[in-house]
Amino acid sequence: MQVQPYVFFDGRCEEAIEFYRKAIGAQVIMMMRFNESPEPPQPGCTPPGSENKVMHASFRVGDSTILASDGPCTGKPKFDGFALSLTVSNDADAKRLFSALSEGGQVTVPLTRTFFSSSFGMVADRFGVNWMVYVAQK
Repeated sequence: MQVQPYVFFDGRCEEAIEFYRKAIGAQVIMMMRFNESPEPPQPGCTPPGSENKVMHASFRVGDSTILASDGPCTGKPKFDGFALSLTVSNDADAKRLFSALSEGGQVTVPLTRTFFSSSFGMVADRFGVNWMVYVAQK
């Protein structure tokens, strides 16, 4: 059994995946646009003009798979109540990845030493997705 996050970017999915590819080394597994679906969409499910938006995508970050979509393409994504946690093995990687995710985003907890990690920080990236970056204790 697996639990995989499914993130809806509300019209910015392809841009987000490209950002994660460059920032944290994400690898795209697959991407399907609404106009590539083998079946026509149900009436009202695809807003006009969103035919080239991402219906479904999956990408890997390290050993984890994240699922993503443009969803209803309203331009109002909400990422409240959860964060994606990025666990790394050393302080240098934490600093590098935290810095990359912070570009154009908002740092909510600066990367710092804590009682549970040599480096821990929290950031909402440029898309509003909340991330926690930390070094796992040995």
